[in-house]
Amino acid sequence: MSAIAIHATALIAEDEPLLAQALRAELKTLWPELEVLAHAGDGEAAVERALALRPQVLFLDIRMPALDGLDAAQAIVEDWPDDGRPLPLIVFVTAYDQYAMAAFERAAVDYVQKPVQPARLAQTCERLRAALRLRASAAPAVPSDAAEPLLAQLRALLGTPDAPSSTQAAPLQVIQAGSGQTLHMVPVADVLMFEAADKYVRVITAGKEHLIRTSLRELQPRLDEEAFWQVHRGTIVRATAIETAVRDEAGKLHLTLRGRPGERVVVSRLYAYRFKAM
Repeated sequence: MSAIAIHATALIAEDEPLLAQALRAELKTLWPELEVLAHAGDGEAAVERALALRPQVLFLDIRMPALDGLDAAQAIVEDWPDDGRPLPLIVFVTAYDQYAMAAFERAAVDYVQKPVQPARLAQTCERLRAALRLRASAAPAVPSDAAEPLLAQLRALLGTPDAPSSTQAAPLQVIQAGSGQTLHMVPVADVLMFEAADKYVRVITAGKEHLIRTSLRELQPRLDEEAFWQVHRGTIVRATAIETAVRDEAGKLHLTLRGRPGERVVVSRLYAYRFKAM
């Protein structure tokens, strides 16, 4: 029995033009009704075009310049406008090894492996069509947590280490922040928030700020996950420093921190699940 025609739009993000062309050609054969709106050659372009064009499906290469596929997916999900249109369905395209494949399986995120095999891509296309059919049949008044399964999948994938490790390093106790010829020893117990700043991370205490040359993703596994909560792709806060969590008129969640009066910290939809009344 032939599949029911499902019209949809898609974006392909792939930094190798020949592979992008090959994927587009296979999709045209397997899913003629799928309109590929654009091709992005790096992660930053993928985010920009996805937010501008609002496709229903994203095919994201994992390893791309500027932002990798996971970071691009996180940015798209966090910045997707709250106007009622559902988040895009995401398929990751990857050349990862079997350990990483298991990570995708655990997160229940769909993926295709390079070089893309038509039979495997056909399975993915059918899953996407089924998901779109389900969305189309849903009641107009979609509950606010309808996107939670996708968000949970992405959180699981973002929390997966890149490779297995036989030993888990103890959480950091002191941050060593250099400034000129001076090395500042900042107790982690004093830190209220870590905030991404280009190629650095701002280490924020009640009275001071320091810059360290690392990425937030590199730093996060070295923090106590019970003590420090990620609330945005660029922000990690100490849980006990959070004073209030307030939604504004647009439904955005903002935090206030003890020791930082007048400052508000934005919480993305990806991490809003943390803030529910007991």
